[in-house]
Amino acid sequence: MLGASGFIGRRVLETLATSDWALPVGASRRGMPGKTCGVETLRLDATQPAALQAALRDVAGVVNCVAGDSNSIVAGARVLFDAASRMTPPPRIVHLSTMMVYGTVVGEVDESASLKGDWDEYSAAKAEVERWSRSYASVVNLRPGIVYGPGSPIWSGWVGQWLRQGRIGDLGAAGLGYCNLVHVDDVVEAVLRALRLPGIEGEAFNLSLSSPPTWNDYFRQYAQALGTAARPISHTRLMIERYVLAGPLKIAQLAARALPFAPPQPIRPWFLRLCRHALRLDVRKAESTLGMKWLPLEEGLRQSAAWLLAHGSSRTP
Repeated sequence: MLGASGFIGRRVLETLATSDWALPVGASRRGMPGKTCGVETLRLDATQPAALQAALRDVAGVVNCVAGDSNSIVAGARVLFDAASRMTPPPRIVHLSTMMVYGTVVGEVDESASLKGDWDEYSAAKAEVERWSRSYASVVNLRPGIVYGPGSPIWSGWVGQWLRQGRIGDLGAAGLGYCNLVHVDDVVEAVLRALRLPGIEGEAFNLSLSSPPTWNDYFRQYAQALGTAARPISHTRLMIERYVLAGPLKIAQLAARALPFAPPQPIRPWFLRLCRHALRLDVRKAESTLGMKWLPLEEGLRQSAAWLLAHGSSRTP
């Protein structure tokens, strides 16, 4: 399990630890406690070939949840695929990609769409990794949308805080893009099925609610779950957030790292851009091949709100 200290990686590790068919090992560059979830963990720089080759010894499957900047994403994946290709038999690799590999494409998109990766450096890196992975025979690429749920730092944490602060809500035309939500537990379930299901090597799967809400609808429903309201947010207010407040708030965050409290999260320009993006994931392949069923949004938001309200006073939800 590479990237085991992250939001998704830790949930995958926890679930594998409770299974009766896997003996997982969690690896992370930042390091983890010697035992996490009752399983072995280790500190590992996945971009170092010798270290990764040693870690993969006797491994039958690899889940790649490694995050980071675009260069480390590409470098780590190349080292992984190269090391795995030298093994006999080669392990099944389940690679956590992203819906952003489709880039600026709009409309309903299935897995046969081209990987433009033209949204930003992150999307370009993820698209490059997927294209490069085609040379490795035993890989399954998962392309989740907006991964929310308890512990999600951005989509349940930041968004919930902004709603409670009255900084986002009904964005009007600026919030009519599709919010391709997928609960973290559904992503974990897809990972487990992709590890075990035979005959899906080389395949990719979109992961999202089959009928995603708009961003405005998401804000409204999440606000309701939090016991507040998603009030209308004017274009002027959004421009103030983007061009006036974002910079000072980011500087304040950097300066306040040693303090027991944190200033409000800035609303990033990429977030506002995403709220307009009219991309809708077609998830019928994941439903038919992996047998995926999606946690209802109402239940996922209930869980998210309970988590945020329990952790809302901490520096990082």
